[in-house]
Amino acid sequence: MGILNVTPDSFSDGGRFSGIIDAVEHGLAMAAAGADVVDVGGESTRPGADRVPADEEIRRVLPVITELAAAGLSTTIDTTRAAVASVALDAGAAGVNDVSGGLADPDMAGVAAEAGCPWVLMHWRGHSRNMATLASYSDVVVDVRDELRERVDTALAAGVRVDQLILDPGLGFAKTAEHNWALLDRLEVLLDLSLPVLIGASRKAFLGRLLVDESGRARPPDERDDATAAITTMVAELGVWGVRVHDPGANIDAVKVVAAAAEARTRAQESATDD
Repeated sequence: MGILNVTPDSFSDGGRFSGIIDAVEHGLAMAAAGADVVDVGGESTRPGADRVPADEEIRRVLPVITELAAAGLSTTIDTTRAAVASVALDAGAAGVNDVSGGLADPDMAGVAAEAGCPWVLMHWRGHSRNMATLASYSDVVVDVRDELRERVDTALAAGVRVDQLILDPGLGFAKTAEHNWALLDRLEVLLDLSLPVLIGASRKAFLGRLLVDESGRARPPDERDDATAAITTMVAELGVWGVRVHDPGANIDAVKVVAAAAEARTRAQESATDD
C-alpha cells in the first residue's frame, strides 16, 4: 500500500503532493513501482496534528481519487469520517483505511457495510492532538489485541462482513517506541485473530530515534526507508497481509526476497519428503 498524503502538514512529505497534478503523478509512480493499492489521505494524523473540516478533506482527496481510479489504479481513502469515505467510494476508491477503527465516526460502519468494501480497522485511542497522553497499557500487545477484537465485534454487529476487515495495530498511535517494538516482536498474537494484518511503520519517529547520529540527532523521515524495508522483511516473514509505505519499490524488493526464501524452503521440504 503506497502512501499518498495530499496534505500540507504530513510528518514525512507535507506539502509535496498537495497539488492535484503532483499527487496524481506520485500515485501513478507508486503504482508503476509495484504498489498494489494507493492510500489517499487528506488529513494529517501525525502526532499533535489539528483536524481539518470535512469539506476541506473532501476538496483535497476527491479529484486525486477520481483521476487515479480513472487511470485504473486501486485506491483506498485514508479517513476517519463516514461522509468523506462515502464520497471517495462513489468516486472510485476501492476501500477505506480508518485509523480510528470506526471509533471517530459511528456512521463509518454503515458506509462500509453498504459498500461491501475492504475496511482497515486500526487500533486507536484518540485524535492526534492528544494521543500521546493515551499511551498507557498493562500489556500493550494483549491490550491492542483485545481492543481490536472489540472493534471487529462492533463492525460485525453493524452488518460488515468479516471478509471485509483488515487489522492494523497502529504503530506510533498512542504508543511509545517500546510499545511499537513489542507489537512487532509479538505480532503473532494479532495474526492469531485470523484476519489480515496491515503494518504501517514507514518512516515513523521510532525509527528515527533508533537511528540517531553521534550528536543524538534523530534520522530525518526521508532517510528512514532502509529501516522501513527491514521491518517489511520481518513482518513479511510472519505472513502479514500488507505494509503501508512511502517507498513501494524498496519494500517490494524486500517482499520478493522473503518470498524467494520461502519458496526455497518449500522445495527443500518437498525434496526431503520425496526422499
